[in-house]
Amino acid sequence: MISLTLAQEVASPRALELVPRMKDQGYSRESVGRRREWVEQKTECQLKHVGLHSIPTEEMRGNIESPIGAAQIPLGVAGPLRVNGMRAFGTFYVPLATTEGALVRSYERGMAALTRAGGVTTQLYTDENQVAPTFCFEDVSDAYEFVRSLDENFEAIRIAAESTTRHGKLLRLECYPVGREVIVNFSYNTADAQGMNMIVKATEQACKWIMEHSVARRFFVLSGFSSEKRASGSLLSGGKGKKVTAGALLPAEIVKSYLHTTPAQLFDLWHHTVLGHLQANAIGYNGHYANGLAAIFIACGQDVANIANSSVGITNFEVTEDGDLYATVTLPSLTVATVGGGTGLGTSRECLDMLGCAGSGCAAKFAEIVAATILAGELSMGSAIASDEFVQAHESLGRNRPNEVSIQ
Repeated sequence: MISLTLAQEVASPRALELVPRMKDQGYSRESVGRRREWVEQKTECQLKHVGLHSIPTEEMRGNIESPIGAAQIPLGVAGPLRVNGMRAFGTFYVPLATTEGALVRSYERGMAALTRAGGVTTQLYTDENQVAPTFCFEDVSDAYEFVRSLDENFEAIRIAAESTTRHGKLLRLECYPVGREVIVNFSYNTADAQGMNMIVKATEQACKWIMEHSVARRFFVLSGFSSEKRASGSLLSGGKGKKVTAGALLPAEIVKSYLHTTPAQLFDLWHHTVLGHLQANAIGYNGHYANGLAAIFIACGQDVANIANSSVGITNFEVTEDGDLYATVTLPSLTVATVGGGTGLGTSRECLDMLGCAGSGCAAKFAEIVAATILAGELSMGSAIASDEFVQAHESLGRNRPNEVSIQ
């Protein structure tokens, strides 16, 4: 009887009733409101908070389909964070959007220690993004000849790719033969944009030129090799976004007073947790890159799914000959932008403005600030575990108990 009822429900025209598109494609304030009312009726749920937002609905075009309002995430700020970088230089207050209690306070503790120690040195090594199509051939000999001929045709391929964009620049091609197929990794500079849509379009145009001038039988514009929004071991060598490092020397007395532990204890923790990472077959080593990245990405209008590739990296704690701590983070595939996507929408633009990173010419600076922030989080989390304060901190700050007096 239940199965029959379900079958009848699925067969009903109401089961295929799509979300309203509206004549104006549904981005006017009126259309968004009518769609939200439609959802309220369908779900028997009131969406009062969803409808309370400051982003003009017309500005959502190109960022979302079938809009009904906006989600709201608590926004905190952590600082001061002193950065001594190639492009980011000064003291910053970092916006963090999260619902995880204790996270903002934890990052702020690390920032205070780093700033008191003189700040974080940051370095940007590479700045590029990748698309990796795969080409199919009749046999392995054809694939081999294709690889040999690709370099001599690079200029023509570059012209074809860059004909679709004013900003994307093709830097190089790298071939990875697999049997009678060849994966070709296209590396681009995308200026201040994340640029994935841009370079996929450019690569498709280049692939069409290649198909006309080679014996390739067909191609797929995405092979999976570039690890877009996925974690992989290849990300450790860089090339997917910005490769950036952040490091700082923290005197032992600062580690003790601000982080309640010692350089030797932090190194001991690092040693033992490296073993845990190895046993888990983890890619890289870090405490919680994804925490800080998620909070900054949401606050600053980044493509949040790029946390998957951006959080692959390596944290290192060392004790110096003088007994101080040298701490570093390496993020080889950090994907951030200051133009395009959601970076210009409402609160995202304001949060980038807080960092002096809104608009063109700021993506590299933003990447350095992100790396410095991640270092602060690694220091604070590691110290909380080493000093046996981790559980206490989450009990004090991380439990949602609105009717209880907060624990100091």
